Amino acid sequence: MAAGYTMTIDGKSVKGSKSTGVINPATGKIFAEVPDCSKAELDQAMNAAQKAFPAWSKDINARRKVLNECAAALQQPPEGLARTLTLEQGKPLDKAAQEIMLTSMWCAFTAMLDLPAEVLMDTPDSKIEIKRKPLGVVAAITPWNYPIMLGMWKIAPALLAGNTIVLKPSPYTPITTLMLGEILKDIVPPGVLNVVSGGDELGSWMTSHPIPRKISFTGSVETGKRVAAAAAPDLKRVTLELGGNDAAIILADVDPAVVAPKIFWGAFENSGQICSAIKRVYVPEQMYNALLDNLGEIAKGVKVGDGLEAGTQLGPINNKMQFERVTELVEDAKKHGAKIVTGGSRVGKEGYFFAPTIVGNISDGVRLVDEEQFGPALPIIPYKDVDDAVRRANSTHFGLSGSVWSNDSARGTEVASQLECGSAWVNQHLAIAPNLPFGGAKWSGIGVENGTWGLMGFTEIQVVNSVKLS
Repeated sequence: MAAGYTMTIDGKSVKGSKSTGVINPATGKIFAEVPDCSKAELDQAMNAAQKAFPAWSKDINARRKVLNECAAALQQPPEGLARTLTLEQGKPLDKAAQEIMLTSMWCAFTAMLDLPAEVLMDTPDSKIEIKRKPLGVVAAITPWNYPIMLGMWKIAPALLAGNTIVLKPSPYTPITTLMLGEILKDIVPPGVLNVVSGGDELGSWMTSHPIPRKISFTGSVETGKRVAAAAAPDLKRVTLELGGNDAAIILADVDPAVVAPKIFWGAFENSGQICSAIKRVYVPEQMYNALLDNLGEIAKGVKVGDGLEAGTQLGPINNKMQFERVTELVEDAKKHGAKIVTGGSRVGKEGYFFAPTIVGNISDGVRLVDEEQFGPALPIIPYKDVDDAVRRANSTHFGLSGSVWSNDSARGTEVASQLECGSAWVNQHLAIAPNLPFGGAKWSGIGVENGTWGLMGFTEIQVVNSVKLS
């Protein structure tokens, strides 16, 4: 069993007083031990971040230089980082390597951003400036689907804005984030970036801790609501990037054989474990059977397996709880008369593998359509009228993203603009980039990440209004 992973607290490697196991989703067995942060150790991290804040917040050019050095360090990551990501998360090894490179790219792009400042008045007798000031210490909590990349979505803008940070990865995928802390601890000044590991109790301690002035959380709606409630008594600022039930609406002018591969990978990338992946598809009645057949053929040809095996395209579901949820939703759909075109059950006897599942003869009101499955099962729903499809797509508490598919991009754009979501794509899905704001409407979140918009979320506005003393 692998050992030796440490937290980063005040620039030091900390083994912690307790440990907890990490499960490889391809086997369902513990393969490594990581520190289980105590309350005292969390206090040390928070105090270190608070102590480091005044010096760190002074010079944006120095901060920019540090972030560029962090990005460079990740361009040539330590041997074994991608393999470890596959072991703890499950994704294919090439996808793990891609995530690490994207992490470097996000860091480098963020380092180039400027904090906007405005001068509203500048005369010999008076000057009014609008400035962006850092908040202080940020508590960041990240999920298990893209642990290292989504960690950097928080680290880079928080640090560039002048904040310091205490970050906790998911207990399902803590190792690569702990390794990230080790990689960066000799680049970032002590106390500026602290990485701790532990379970839900640690997350609760972080959100209620008196030191942080902001909480940045990515995860489920249910947990996001608890984070918001914990932040409220202290009026901590929050950014919440929560779940989605993204609808794809296919218009009648497309060829189902052409659009099917794009829909499939928009839904099944990372085994469907992406908050903004396609979760349900609305298709014209006359195209319904053809699309089902095309998607079913693609699903049958995909290799599901251990991410370390050559040729694997889809790895396991990351954890037992999520595996059981996907299984439950598919079984519930069967009970409601759904047709399983392909898949519909686990693969093998070990681990959390689930066959890519295409589901027909299903409609709104069934849990697989109404809820976020966050896994490799996709319901296909026929419609008669585009306006009705838009209404059904919007009839949800979720509002993260959605897409419209049409050979007439102007018509597609017109329909996409009617979707009640943070990102509306036309003839594409998962088009997420570091220069674009990403966030949700309704229950899918508060605030945005990425680009200048995400950077500003780690700041407060300050008005500096000066006049000449007469």
